[in-house]
Amino acid sequence: MADRSLEGMALPLEVRARLAELELELSEGDITQKGYEKKRSKLIGAYLPQPPTANGAAVARCRLQHGEGAPRRTPHSGPVAVCDIREASGRERVASTAGNRPLFYFRFGVDQALPPERRAPVTPSSSSRYHRRRSSGSRDERYRSDVHTEAVQAALAKHKERKMAVPMPSKRRSLVVQTSMDAYTPPDTSSGSEDEGSVQGDSQGTPTSSQGSINMEHWISQAIHGSTTSTTSSSSTQSGGSGAAHRLADVMAQTHIENHSAPPDVTTYTSEHSIQMERPQGSTTSRTAPKYGNAELMETGDGVPVSSRVSAKIQQLVNTLKRPKRPPLREFFVDDFEELLEVQQPDPNQPKPEGAQMLAMRGEQLGVVTNWPPSLEAALQRWGTISPKAPCLTTMDTNGKPLYILTYGKLWTRSMKVAYNILHKLGTKQEPMVRPGDRVALVFPNNDPAASMVAFYGCLLAEVVPVPIEVPLTRKDAGSQQIGFLLGSCGVTVALTSDACHKGLPKSPTGEIPQFKGWPKLLWFVTESKHLSKPPRDWFPHIKDANNDTAYIEYKTCKDGSVLGVTVTRIALLTHCQALTQACGYTEAETIVNVLDFKKDVGLWHGILTSVMNMMHVISIPYSLMKVNPLSWIQKVCQYKAKVACVKSRDMHWALVAHRDQRDINLSSLRMLIVADGANPWSISSCDAFLNVFQSKGLRQEVICPCASSPEALTVAIRRPTDDSNQPPGRGVLSMHGLTYGVIRVDSEEKLSVLTVQDVGLVMPGAIMCSVKPDGIPQLCRTDEIGELCVCAIATGTSYYGLSGMTKNTFEVFPVTSSGAPVSEYPFVRTGLLGFVGPGGLVFVVGKMDGLMVVSGRRHNADDIVATALAVEPMKFVYRGRIAVFSVTVLHDERIVIVAEQRPDSTEEDSFQWMSRVLQAIDSIHQVGVYCLALVPANTLPKTPLGGIHLSETKQLFLEGSLHPCNVLMCPHTCVTNLPKPRQKQPEIGPASVMVGNLVSGKRIAQASGRDLGQIEDNDQARKFLFLAEVLQWRAQTTPDHVLYTLLNCRGTIANSLTCVQLHKRAEKIAVMLMERGRLQDGDHVALVYPPGIDLIAAFYGCLYAGCVPITVRPPHPQNIATTLPTVKMIVEVSRSACLMTTQLICKLLRSREAAAAVDVRAWPPILDTDDLPKKRPAQIYKPSNPDTLAYLDFSVSTTGMLAGVKMCHAATSAFCRSIKLQCELYPSREVAICLDPYCGLGFVLWCLCSVYSGHQSILIPPSELETNPALWLLAVSQYKVRDTFCSYSVMELCTKGLGSQTESLKARGLDLSRVRTCVVVAEERPRIALTQSFSKLFKDLGLHPRAVSTSFGCRVNLAICLQGTSGPDPTTVYVDMRALRHDRVRLVERGSPHSLPLMESGKILPGVRIIIANPETKGPLGDSHLGEIWVHSAHNASGYFTIYGDESLQSDHFSSRLSFGDTQTIWARTGYLGFLRRTELTDANGERHDALYVVGALDEAMELRGMRYHPIDIETSVIRAHKSVTECAVFTWTNLLVVVVELDGSEQEALDLVPLVTNVVLEEHYLVVGVVVVVDIGVIPINSRGEKQRMHLRDGFLADQLDPIYVAYNM
Repeated sequence: MADRSLEGMALPLEVRARLAELELELSEGDITQKGYEKKRSKLIGAYLPQPPTANGAAVARCRLQHGEGAPRRTPHSGPVAVCDIREASGRERVASTAGNRPLFYFRFGVDQALPPERRAPVTPSSSSRYHRRRSSGSRDERYRSDVHTEAVQAALAKHKERKMAVPMPSKRRSLVVQTSMDAYTPPDTSSGSEDEGSVQGDSQGTPTSSQGSINMEHWISQAIHGSTTSTTSSSSTQSGGSGAAHRLADVMAQTHIENHSAPPDVTTYTSEHSIQMERPQGSTTSRTAPKYGNAELMETGDGVPVSSRVSAKIQQLVNTLKRPKRPPLREFFVDDFEELLEVQQPDPNQPKPEGAQMLAMRGEQLGVVTNWPPSLEAALQRWGTISPKAPCLTTMDTNGKPLYILTYGKLWTRSMKVAYNILHKLGTKQEPMVRPGDRVALVFPNNDPAASMVAFYGCLLAEVVPVPIEVPLTRKDAGSQQIGFLLGSCGVTVALTSDACHKGLPKSPTGEIPQFKGWPKLLWFVTESKHLSKPPRDWFPHIKDANNDTAYIEYKTCKDGSVLGVTVTRIALLTHCQALTQACGYTEAETIVNVLDFKKDVGLWHGILTSVMNMMHVISIPYSLMKVNPLSWIQKVCQYKAKVACVKSRDMHWALVAHRDQRDINLSSLRMLIVADGANPWSISSCDAFLNVFQSKGLRQEVICPCASSPEALTVAIRRPTDDSNQPPGRGVLSMHGLTYGVIRVDSEEKLSVLTVQDVGLVMPGAIMCSVKPDGIPQLCRTDEIGELCVCAIATGTSYYGLSGMTKNTFEVFPVTSSGAPVSEYPFVRTGLLGFVGPGGLVFVVGKMDGLMVVSGRRHNADDIVATALAVEPMKFVYRGRIAVFSVTVLHDERIVIVAEQRPDSTEEDSFQWMSRVLQAIDSIHQVGVYCLALVPANTLPKTPLGGIHLSETKQLFLEGSLHPCNVLMCPHTCVTNLPKPRQKQPEIGPASVMVGNLVSGKRIAQASGRDLGQIEDNDQARKFLFLAEVLQWRAQTTPDHVLYTLLNCRGTIANSLTCVQLHKRAEKIAVMLMERGRLQDGDHVALVYPPGIDLIAAFYGCLYAGCVPITVRPPHPQNIATTLPTVKMIVEVSRSACLMTTQLICKLLRSREAAAAVDVRAWPPILDTDDLPKKRPAQIYKPSNPDTLAYLDFSVSTTGMLAGVKMCHAATSAFCRSIKLQCELYPSREVAICLDPYCGLGFVLWCLCSVYSGHQSILIPPSELETNPALWLLAVSQYKVRDTFCSYSVMELCTKGLGSQTESLKARGLDLSRVRTCVVVAEERPRIALTQSFSKLFKDLGLHPRAVSTSFGCRVNLAICLQGTSGPDPTTVYVDMRALRHDRVRLVERGSPHSLPLMESGKILPGVRIIIANPETKGPLGDSHLGEIWVHSAHNASGYFTIYGDESLQSDHFSSRLSFGDTQTIWARTGYLGFLRRTELTDANGERHDALYVVGALDEAMELRGMRYHPIDIETSVIRAHKSVTECAVFTWTNLLVVVVELDGSEQEALDLVPLVTNVVLEEHYLVVGVVVVVDIGVIPINSRGEKQRMHLRDGFLADQLDPIYVAYNM
């Protein structure tokens, strides 16, 4: 684009010509930008003036001309506030304020229209600027305004100094596909309907704008020290390669880089607290990263050790977010809870309308002309009989040759034939299919106006109602379904079509036309004459005067994609034709060239209807010809000496691009060039450019006549053709900022954000127009206010067919004055256009209601945003200007989304830079944030029938996550300003609050207990023994052959079993082995590394017999030694095991070469192989001296990735077994099926200890066997008629997913679960209610009682606190408000209420267990139904952590805490879990009211964000629901950013669809802004043996850049 400064300069013609050639060379790509600038500056160097100060002066001069001296308007008094145009046309309407400052002014005339340095001289030579090649990447000239382009460049120039501080997303290489040139389409399929971008002009050089600077917020606060060094050779590319480094900021110096050998999959135990060790702030020790491979470490500013690449990006993101938000907002609306969402407060400085109330504008009187026909059919009859040879319509083929000339005679006879056939040849004589008044679809292609015209008039003559629609090309056309709904609601049963079109419709194999999706069943009727019967001589159509019957229905697509039918009556049709005839000065036999769609809108009104009324000759240019030869319409104007042409601004632009090949163009015959989309403010640049170029070819300025139209109000206004070339058109240069408040302000302070509008002429003859406030009651606007234009006239639509409610709101509007008096007794029609009536009664349109987006109370027009985006360099970036802008509602406000097609050859770097620039430009010019910017590959957005972008369909795809973008940038941090205020913590009840008995501040203290162990009298023989080893010896003597254990293999057959005496003897041999071969003393620790089975149990009792302390350890996985063996090694070392017992197989594995690669095998303690046992018995079996000595150690990895071992003494072990025996009523005659991992917690106790204590038979099913046979566990339960069974969540999930489709075949195999009384899920987390419910539902058909499924709860300090058991009430479920939970409060709500979260009771409290809920910070007791930490007191509490150093503070805090007030004597263990107790209406077995315990989540896992406590599982549940392809999700925080990792089950192309959906759902449901979205493959999120997610490992892996993500999006 030539620098605007030379527009005002007097450059010699040859210099201008040479400049134009340079421009052309640049746009053709024959010269580089650098070369161009060099040559250009050489050319104009001599003529450059000194930097001008004219800018301000020009504006001031215009001000004086139009402001101070303008006469002030006094409102009329009178009953109807209507003023006559003729009267008003002489004066300018200037609403004046006290300071006599004009509120808006209009500059008339080209010379006054723009300040000199913005003005384009109308000289032929400067026209060469518009010689633009029609390249496939050119952008939409409809939206091109040089001033605006310059504004955008200037706005962006502000940001040039600062580096882009936004981290670029990371993509996997497979996603960065360079699309081949096949993705290009030849220029012809480009767009061309109303709301689309079309073929567009080439890029221009960057102007060095000397315009005033913008005062705007800094888009990004400072350049950021991030790092982009890639640290691992993972396959995710550092997006864009090295180029990213200089853009993202200076590379950070790496402080220290260590290479760790692959660490184990648990965190280190270097610190003494091997449990919940938080990352120490400011210290340089780091937990070694988990199982993902080597990582480098470095320090961030606050001393947190991180890995280089990912965290550098995150650091950048954090810094980006430090910039100030938009001004803080004050008030809130209550979202039915304390979490108050902020409500946007009006800006006190916002411009307000100050003008007088507008008066309705009356158009000139509709002239009564004697020879106007009484109806349109009468006109057709007249011309068909008087001048049958007169040409009516000439159609063109794709070569631009006349294909066919339809004369008025032919039109008349053929229409009659069609009318006769419709009425008499469809159906039978008694039952005709179509009667007068019925609706009929007209389905004709765009290149066949003649057939369509015949069918249309045939319908009018037959008095049936035509509904012209687009040809459905495929069964799944964008929007075609909605058209089907319209046809259905109109009761259409017949579709008229042409022969060619009928042949082209998709057919089924039998040759029938299939029913299109959503369409009614149609009879397709071909209207070609040869297929029709001749009407009898005596048949004649009944031609009446125009009346109020419906003449035709025009379809209209709404913003949401729904299609409405606007009904137009016969009288409205006729009056509209008359008004157009008068306004356009049509005369008989004039020639008119029509490029528009003849099915609807301006094309239909001028090219089909008004033309027939005036016997005009229409030259119809099909769209297909325009694509091949964009100049065709101009050639036809010359060839036929046409007086009138109907075009859109895109047709003018195409002509500009192509016209240089033509020499002999003469447009002097044109008296009127109707610009159908002239109401779009951005059409002005096309009009100006067109005039600039073609003025030399005879085009006169006054010929260009923009018009405004809408489906509801038909033609709203049109500029009249005049012979007076001295009266220039009206222009307004309005402040974009003012417009967002609906106020007209002349651009003054802000030079850059302006909207230049042109008038669309005067109100139609016979109509009254006013503008009303767009929302609320239709009150008249003030003179300086933007409103919706409303029209009162006969010539408008009358209703939306079949929709009376919507009709009333649109077609029956009674505008009122400020005092509430109606303006007129007649109803007005809303046009859907936003604008105002300016001086002289000229109508100005600034946008459409449909394109309106109200963001935080300010109105933005989608077209304006499109224009800004398209003005961003490189302009060719958007593929053919195909760009869609719409808003989505997220968190009670509209958010702007931009979707653009990118050119096939653009790189990741290009895309990202362009996106960043667009965000900056829109922020500067419109002062509004963009919520999401998405780029899709060229030609992939859904199209309208004429190739434009189908907006609502695009929005639908975006919302349902099937848009498949190739680049996404989300900016929720800048847009979402109405989040609730961060919570300030309130002090809780302190010791000073009154405690009376068991009440705390008026509520019952939340405490509960299971049955008392001491008071239960039962015949428990095992009670008399203090130690489990003694119980086993006693059972071996009294019931030697009683089977205690049965182990099943994957086929469901018995692999092994143990009776009491077999177990006893085996244990004795192992004890001997430990003493003799191992030379162990009593009290030594022994690691038992066994697969789940019988050996493990025997080894455990062997240790007890020898007086050693056993530690069960999960063996390493043979296929995954590198990551699983280090964990084994760590437990062996941390537990200080003196020896390691295992099987021969595992023994070999531990000494293998693979093992040596993973750990130092020489450091193992002695390894004993129990497959080879000594034959002798020990001299004596060890008996501990004291029940409080250590029985065994229980090691487990917590969900936060901490390895913690707890000590279980003999007394606790026996008490534990007794408690479970009582709860589950276990006796020797019982059988229990156990499908659990036997290495820690309740799983170990059930597998190894309970059978020995209670004597029941345990059927052992290793969970790993279910991988080969998912039905194994349930088949065993059924086969052994088991009443009680225990499993883990992972087993339940495996059954639900693996057997979901097999319930019928399992039933056939005799699977019966009706005997199951309890099925308990053993867990250390909040019950997964969705999983347990789907499991119950799924297996209900196989006899599983829904009440049988329940959960247990245990933790490190007490391995089982709750367990459902056999007697007692069923577990209850309550619904709590999720928002209250974030504030650590419990608020019960109804099921299904918004924000409700179901919580299931975690089973009944075990006998001998007491629970209290305490405040984790103050340690005070809490009341009933209050959320706090669960504290437990019981005989089977663990006695402490087993650590190397013995960290006393943690020990005493977790295992021996006391309440700060109330009962300060009892010693409690803290579970680290939040939950609440609630007294229910149910009664326990002992007759008391039942207290239910609800576990909410682990304190360690909870995330503090914005002062509130969030549980990861809640956010994860929302995210998994967001899209069908998300199989699993995990969230964690990093430096106050929320990171969401999702596993994608689908093609990698879907990865980017998830980013907006994840962001939306977390905002909507949790009021949190997601900082980073990471999309990974299935199975990346690590899960422990209990099926719990290891979020901290995941976090470490992410920060060390070891996840190999498909896509990482950094939300800005």
